[in-house]
Amino acid sequence: MSPHGLATAGQAPELQKSLGPWTLWGLGVGYVIAGEYFGWNIGLPAGGTGGLLIAFVLVTILYIAFVFSYAELACALPKAGGGFVYALRGLGPYGGFLTGIAQLIEFVFAPPAIAMALGAYAVTNWPGIDPKLVAVGALTAFTLLNLAGVKQAALFELVVTILAVAELLLFMGVTAPHVRAEHLLANAWPSGWTGVIAALPFAVWFYLAIEGVANAAEETKNPQRNVLIGFGTALATLVFLAGGVLICAVGVGGWERVVYQPEQVSVVESSLMIAEPGKMSDSPLPLALGQIMPSTHPLYQLLIGIGGLGLICSLNGIIFAAGRSIFEMGRAGYLPSRLAAIQPRTHAPWSSLLANWGLGTLAVLFFDTAGMITISAMGAALLYILSMEALVQLRRKEPHLPRPYRVPCYPFMPRLAQWLSIVLLIAMLWQNLNLGNWKASLSLHFLICLLLATSYYLLIIRPRLVIVQNPSQITPEFHNPGPGEPGVCELRVND
Repeated sequence: MSPHGLATAGQAPELQKSLGPWTLWGLGVGYVIAGEYFGWNIGLPAGGTGGLLIAFVLVTILYIAFVFSYAELACALPKAGGGFVYALRGLGPYGGFLTGIAQLIEFVFAPPAIAMALGAYAVTNWPGIDPKLVAVGALTAFTLLNLAGVKQAALFELVVTILAVAELLLFMGVTAPHVRAEHLLANAWPSGWTGVIAALPFAVWFYLAIEGVANAAEETKNPQRNVLIGFGTALATLVFLAGGVLICAVGVGGWERVVYQPEQVSVVESSLMIAEPGKMSDSPLPLALGQIMPSTHPLYQLLIGIGGLGLICSLNGIIFAAGRSIFEMGRAGYLPSRLAAIQPRTHAPWSSLLANWGLGTLAVLFFDTAGMITISAMGAALLYILSMEALVQLRRKEPHLPRPYRVPCYPFMPRLAQWLSIVLLIAMLWQNLNLGNWKASLSLHFLICLLLATSYYLLIIRPRLVIVQNPSQITPEFHNPGPGEPGVCELRVND
């Protein structure tokens, strides 16, 4: 029996290689596509159309630079842990651990946030139902689907992603003839240029969690080729959909009409006036459609009736990625080794999926949706900063590591992604800092998570680290290096 609890009678079960480029595309788009359906419009009151559009362009540049840099790491080190594995090699034990924690914060808080949005969506169709009950039920259902095996979960994700993309294309086709330039230009800068900074966290929602493709690399056939294809095609799809949805939704009647309910908006001397500006809707697509057709129209009913598909895609996909990130940290010993257990028949990392379900359920009970989204985005920004540094350090430390794909314009691309991520993280921390009420300060919550994680590392992990000086010293107790991984100075936790 190995110290990580992976051995069975005979050979230890492993993650099964069953994913191809199409399923990776489905996962990549599916992780993110909920962000095209809801949430991004909350950045409009502070940023306006101009502020959100500029923020969208900056964030798109960030993700293009990040994805094509991150793909180099995923192709060279196709492991389930994603950023944790890359930083462990490039930044050392603490850098790897902190990157893994940032990834966990993103993937643990995102599924309950999406589940709560699904609960809120259910309430609009069936008033009286408890949204938290729906959220817990959704988390449970899609955790069970992932427990059934990677192939089933990925196939479901691909089918639902195709339907969700088709729905967005239909929305764009219906609304595009009604887009007017004057609607896009009206009150475009309510807060001036500072609105760009305020809108940045909401623009991130168009792409948040696409990096989860890397967490599927270990279960991908020919990952050195297919991961890059999956990343690239998913990003291209999301850029097109995000830009189209933003322009079409706002261009129908102005940004105010996709943030506030119709009864809150009135026209006074050719200007739009808002009643109860603090009461905003996070569902812009129904508000845009409602301006061009009645809610009883069959097309409206079709688009809104299946509007939960985007939420379902992202919920299922991020649960998939979260399970893999927890699994890898358990396998390497940086979290309890029981979290690395794999079900022999389905090859699903069952213990990490159940742990993620438990944490998600607690988050639903004790956090609100907006708070979970913000903390998840903070974790993502920190992940981007550290993983880009890991790429640079790995190029320096291990120049002979086999790299089937190398990011173009190195080191400009990873550094650009890193610099923009630093700006993004600072903007989010500043906007969500509330020194007068620490319970309501999301920035303090995020920093406390990092402080607790660091304490765990110093007290539990660091004393058990073992430095292996040459390959002959690597014993079965250590996680075996994969192809192309050097056996020198491997840092693993000795259980």
